[in-house]
Amino acid sequence: MGKDYFVPFSEYGEDKFEEKHSKFTGRLWRVESAEQAVARVKQMRDAHWDATHNCWAYIIREGNLMRYSDDGEPQGTAGMPILDVLRHEKLENVCCVVTRYFGGILLGTGGLVRAYTKGAQLAVAAAGVQRMSLYSVLLIACPYHLYEMVTHLLPDYDCSIEETDYGVDVTLTCTVLAGGEQALNEALAEATAGSVYAEVVETKFMGRRVR
Repeated sequence: MGKDYFVPFSEYGEDKFEEKHSKFTGRLWRVESAEQAVARVKQMRDAHWDATHNCWAYIIREGNLMRYSDDGEPQGTAGMPILDVLRHEKLENVCCVVTRYFGGILLGTGGLVRAYTKGAQLAVAAAGVQRMSLYSVLLIACPYHLYEMVTHLLPDYDCSIEETDYGVDVTLTCTVLAGGEQALNEALAEATAGSVYAEVVETKFMGRRVR
């Protein structure tokens, strides 16, 4: 479970376009379970009951679960292209629905694949992508006279201060990529003659936007 993965940056993204009078809207959500993904699909079917098609795909990290539907379009022209976009972006915990209102002109198999691919790509772009990495949460108790030295040292080790508590000592709550705490502690020991160190209190996944 320590491996990096990618999820939508925003909880929701939407964009639309028109192709030969057919109107397509791509919508994408960050979800945590298959139940949440199914609920989003149902929400779109209920909200756009008059649409010609509500085609969808989702990927759930736990169990590497992938599902898709062409929702009446020719087999392989809608759901799979949407899923392929999500897989190409390496997204997990994601659900995408592309809604089509038919414009009277047939697009053909290749045209459908391109249209549903574009719908999914636009939805991904609208939501953005973030990389989820495992971080260590650290507590650093620091005497006031060493506070400035310590806070100047932390950025060199990609250690970010999340909270600062001013008590008998200054207590910093920080985050660093898991595994980075060893080098940080060696630097702290050298800079403070062994009087300041970082204690790992938990590890958790945190996200940073990549596109």
